[in-house]
Parts: sequence; structure tokens; C-alpha cells
Amino acid sequence: MIELPEDLQILKRFHGHLGPYVVVGYKMGKIGRQKINGKVSAIVRTGTRRPLSCIIDGIQFSSSCTLGKGNISIVDDGKACATFTGSGLIIDVMLRDEIKKLIDSTMSSDTEEKIALDLFHKDDDELFIVREIESTTSG
Repeated sequence: MIELPEDLQILKRFHGHLGPYVVVGYKMGKIGRQKINGKVSAIVRTGTRRPLSCIIDGIQFSSSCTLGKGNISIVDDGKACATFTGSGLIIDVMLRDEIKKLIDSTMSSDTEEKIALDLFHKDDDELFIVREIESTTSG
């Protein structure tokens, strides 16, 4: 059994299992939260089909953007990306294509937790393309 850091143990309990895409979402949400002070909203472009939609739970967990509060919305683009807005900023976070291909080609029920842990320990720059834009409206 793999020894998990405390954040991942809690994320696993929240989501029900620990797979690569919930960790991707967790890290995306942390990026959005770190770059935006105050109120933040998210648009997640994964759609609602698993396993890609697991990104949504990771983002809710780490960003405090939740369906219940209405500050997160889901767009059915089938893409591993999210946009965070607030404090006059727009932050686009996109999973690198090569990382998505690696996840999709190696993930199974036997490997998902190890892949998730490996992703957790990678630098954000290795996983994501992040664009930061100043917004002309506050929000």
C-alpha cells in the first residue's frame, strides 16, 4: 500500500478514491487560489464524463469554488483545463497534452493511485500551461 501525504488522504476520502485527474484538479485549484486574492470563481471545461470530470472534485476541494456556492460552472468541452477569475485577474490553467496522454495511456485501477501520487509531487510547470490575464472588469 502506498503511503499518502495528509492532503491526498483527505482528498481521497472526499472524492471516494484517488486517481490522477482528481489530483490534477486539486493542483489546478491551488494555482487559482494562490494567484487570486479574495473571491474566486471557476469555469471547468471537462464536461461531466469520467475520468476527466474528476478534475471538478479536485478543484472544488482546493479552490473553495463549489457547486453549492454557485461559484463554479462546468462546460462540456472535454478539455483538461479551467479558468479562474477574481481580483481583476483571469487565470487559465491547462493540463499539458503530453501529461494527459501519459495519464490516459497508463491509468488502470491498479496504477491510478501511484500515478496520482507521482503527479502530486511534480512541479506545476511540468504539468500545466498557466496564462494570467488582467481583466477589465472586477469579479
